[in-house]
Amino acid sequence: MQHLFQSWESFSSEVRKASHVVLLSDYDGTLTPIVGRPDEAILPPAVREKLIALAQKTTFSIGIISGRSLSEVKALVGIEGIYYAGNHGFEIEGPGLKFINPAAEAAQVTIKDMASHASAKFKDIDGVIVEDKGLSLSVHYRLVRKGEEEKVANIFRQLTAPGLRDGIIKVTSGKKVWEIRPPIDWHKGKAVETIIQELQTMLGDKKALNVYLGDDTTDEDAFRIIHRPQGWSIFVGQENPASAAEYFLNSTSEVATFLSRLLELK
Repeated sequence: MQHLFQSWESFSSEVRKASHVVLLSDYDGTLTPIVGRPDEAILPPAVREKLIALAQKTTFSIGIISGRSLSEVKALVGIEGIYYAGNHGFEIEGPGLKFINPAAEAAQVTIKDMASHASAKFKDIDGVIVEDKGLSLSVHYRLVRKGEEEKVANIFRQLTAPGLRDGIIKVTSGKKVWEIRPPIDWHKGKAVETIIQELQTMLGDKKALNVYLGDDTTDEDAFRIIHRPQGWSIFVGQENPASAAEYFLNSTSEVATFLSRLLELK
């Protein structure tokens, strides 16, 4: 894994040569710093301005791939004419594209039931945030007191054990969050493939350069899709040899710098 700015000459050369650049990015921890409560993750105005400027260039297509619900990530980013994928790609919207994974849609009753049970189980524990996103469910525990983290983990295991046993849910984890999802083979990597394929159909014979930025375990599926020479996968955080990404940026502030540099290239 190399720091992206140390490979900038190579990256900038490929951007300049590309007839089109597809820039896809996670939201939390990538465009905005990780915060205690999900509703506090506000996109910095300067970052929004850079994304708007890139989206207005005919040689760029922009997409935000988030674990949040589609409606929430659209409201948080607030940029027209770009691609949005919510619920880790279960729902996607953008130019020429409107998609909801049918298996995930069919599992909404199960997710709603799990959300109700989770809210009841965790109601007396300060710091647990249960987030019902319609097609998936998040249980955040970043604000839980350290002495209660194991208690929260035990409750979560008890909560999810029947559904896991019956094969009606699957569980993934991220930075101080557990995700409960339908047990289907769909993730951010599939969302990235769907958006790239849609764009490639629109571009015809033109070959796009694909770029993906992310910071968490859920972004690893997307990193595995993006490969050189037609793709640059960029992990946001300290160098992580375990990641499938080939490059890294140290922080969200470096992501902002990256967007500024990208604007200067085309």
